[in-house]
Amino acid sequence: MRDGAWWWHRAAGLLRERGVASVSPALPSCGEAGVPTGAGGPGLTEDVAAVRHVLHDGDEPTVVVAHSYGGIVTAEAAAGVGSVRHLVLVSSYLPEVGQSLSEFGDGTPAPFLDVDPGAGTFGVRPELLVDTFLADCDAGVQTQAPAHLARQSVQVTGQPAGAAAWHHVPCTYLVCTQDRGTPARLQRAFARRAGSVVELDAGHHPFLSQPAAVADLLLNLEGTRR
Repeated sequence: MRDGAWWWHRAAGLLRERGVASVSPALPSCGEAGVPTGAGGPGLTEDVAAVRHVLHDGDEPTVVVAHSYGGIVTAEAAAGVGSVRHLVLVSSYLPEVGQSLSEFGDGTPAPFLDVDPGAGTFGVRPELLVDTFLADCDAGVQTQAPAHLARQSVQVTGQPAGAAAWHHVPCTYLVCTQDRGTPARLQRAFARRAGSVVELDAGHHPFLSQPAAVADLLLNLEGTRR
């Protein structure tokens, strides 16, 4: 998916009302840097660099919210960044150093993904987007979301994380119990590595379906209050 600011905008608006700014880094592997995705295109290394650039752009205390694949990126991107006070993983992954996205699956593509080996990309099947990821969202979101799908470089599935920031930074995992893309049982297994775990009766994108709950979670994280 692309256009992170769109996916995040409802929670971002609520945070902004409370005086908390947020940024949604563009991920090159999703075609957000103007470079074509696919074989030879940008992958995990470029995504990590993009997020680290944003984190190093200021020195204010920062909470990094990682969603889905973003947990692989954040594990390395947030490592050693002094301003990062907390990591929040939303229906995501917490890799050890050397682990890749492919190690969290069963070796076969998920049924909601369309993989094109020749082009070196994969993406969500548009006809399965709503039922899999947005079933708990309103009609407006369900109508707009397909325009924000993207083909991502398939190489990100096999590239290993070069660091595991969650070992050194407080980490909260948000389990989305109605997620049909990453079932709750798998999320709970991933969450065993986190310092704290919160469960929410929501689908894969709670920042769209329940933005107030996500904003409240972030505003009340231990160790982040100034």
